[in-house]
Amino acid sequence: MTPVRKRKGARLGQHFLTARWAAMKLAGTAVTSRGEIVLEIGPGKGALTKELLTFSDHVIAIEKDGILIEKLRETFKNELSDGRLTLVPADVRDVSPEKLGLVGGKYVLAANIPYYITGEIIRQFLTAATQPRAMVLLVQKEVAQHIVSKKESILSLSVKVFGSPRIVAKVGKGSFSPPPSVDSAILSIENISRDFFNDVDEKHFFEVVRAGFSSKRKLLANNLSKFGKENVLRTFEACGIAEKARAENVSKDQWKILAQWLA
Repeated sequence: MTPVRKRKGARLGQHFLTARWAAMKLAGTAVTSRGEIVLEIGPGKGALTKELLTFSDHVIAIEKDGILIEKLRETFKNELSDGRLTLVPADVRDVSPEKLGLVGGKYVLAANIPYYITGEIIRQFLTAATQPRAMVLLVQKEVAQHIVSKKESILSLSVKVFGSPRIVAKVGKGSFSPPPSVDSAILSIENISRDFFNDVDEKHFFEVVRAGFSSKRKLLANNLSKFGKENVLRTFEACGIAEKARAENVSKDQWKILAQWLA
């Protein structure tokens, strides 16, 4: 999470990572070879940046806070000078991998990001034209648990159709300054690609998923009734979905069949 001056911290939900073990764990999980480029979001004071530089020969760090940028330039003047670290003054939401010259599948994303933009950042890079090989993020523990859960949601499906998520470690609130009100977790999303959509239209797939989750109180068949109730029930039978199933109990592969049949 990109930390800012204290008066803004509470409003932006941003906190400094102080536990070195967590930074080392995240960095070690993210980087698999020294030649791999790491894109870091919100380096803050550089706790994670320092560890990433022990694993990778090139880290690109995006930071929008001017005061922190100056501190980073002082802290990492040698790494900036020899080209191992590139500091980009910007809001990550205004930056694309293409603008940074990154190649799809040839870089990894590592970040300690504010809770309030977690979903936005995950979506931005999973759906980017130039996807990372993997993403390793410090996020709210509850969000990480929802993403890896067997009980599906729009969020979990939105991640699983692009990659394989897993929780690497749980990080207590005391590992940050100031401490957040909830615990965090290191979430790794690996094997990122668009292979899932080789035989189903991505836009239509998510249209069906959103319709399926439109009302949690209703059965899935009722939520999908706009596609024709009889057609929906025939599709359920074809892919082994119970007539009274709810959206959260349907796997990503079953959702794919639903999207293929409910054109």
